[in-house]
Amino acid sequence: MASSETAISAEGVERRFGDLAAVDGVSLEVKTGEIYGFLGPNGAGKSTLTRVLCTLLKPSAGRASVAGYDVETQPGEVRLRAGVALQEAALDDKQTGAEMLALQGRFYGLTAKATKARVDQLITLVDIGDALDRRIGTYSGGMKRRLDLALALVHDPQVLFLDEPTTGLDPVSRAKVWQEVRRLNDDLGMTVFLTTQYLEEADELADRVGIINQGKLVAEGTPTELKRLIGTDVVIVTVEGDPVLTREALDPLPMVEHIEVNGPSLTLSVSDGPSAISPIAVALAQVTEIDVIELSLRRPSLDDVFLSVTGERIADSSAFMASASASQNPQEPK
Repeated sequence: MASSETAISAEGVERRFGDLAAVDGVSLEVKTGEIYGFLGPNGAGKSTLTRVLCTLLKPSAGRASVAGYDVETQPGEVRLRAGVALQEAALDDKQTGAEMLALQGRFYGLTAKATKARVDQLITLVDIGDALDRRIGTYSGGMKRRLDLALALVHDPQVLFLDEPTTGLDPVSRAKVWQEVRRLNDDLGMTVFLTTQYLEEADELADRVGIINQGKLVAEGTPTELKRLIGTDVVIVTVEGDPVLTREALDPLPMVEHIEVNGPSLTLSVSDGPSAISPIAVALAQVTEIDVIELSLRRPSLDDVFLSVTGERIADSSAFMASASASQNPQEPK
């Protein structure tokens, strides 16, 4: 059994669908009581690795453990100690929230009395409100997400897996889910493995972040540590006209270390942002073929880190979409 200080461990984990390596040799370790943000664009391998760790998929190679138990050889032990809320909530619209929570408790072998006591606790942990006795078909998207979270907590798990828990939610519902995740971690010391493609979600919640791209773990650290990888300020220039001409005008400036063109916008990595704004503005004013729509300065973000280590922005979700589709309808490698 792994150290009690380690809640999740992966060593060289691979998951293949035919010739496609959806997860390609990922190694990571999540400490007990930590919120670990697993960041990447759609199709990068986040959900596939989560399904491996939750025992829903077998690894094609490597090994992994959750709460000290091997996911391949001891799946039953893992399932007793892990709570899971995947992207698609498996909810029965014809049942009430209370009925689904009671059913979940019985699935885990709890008595009716123990289940009721646990549901009473969950009502204070997760904001289900007065909807508990209504049919789930009447719930909003945010309420369904919170009920799914409560269902994952019925058996009081040691480790909670949340796979993009706020996708499709409005900002208010998303903030409520964040609040509840933070409360579970602060009040109960629960380990949380959070996959997301929202930069602000990882920045807000995670103690550490792992960035995955095309099945590989390409960076890992605290949000602050990852931002320090950039080591520069960022200037955003949006133009109307030819961005190539804009780049040619800005390339010679000594304070500009790197330029990334994204459509009409250019992202400039600069050594000293405040002092760089004036010479950049002067250089842009000399390009008569363009109109400057925006010129702004900001500190490095996780999106800048992602761009630096992968060459693409996390909003670009075209890469590896095949693995996302395969993870929804998995076929074992032949």
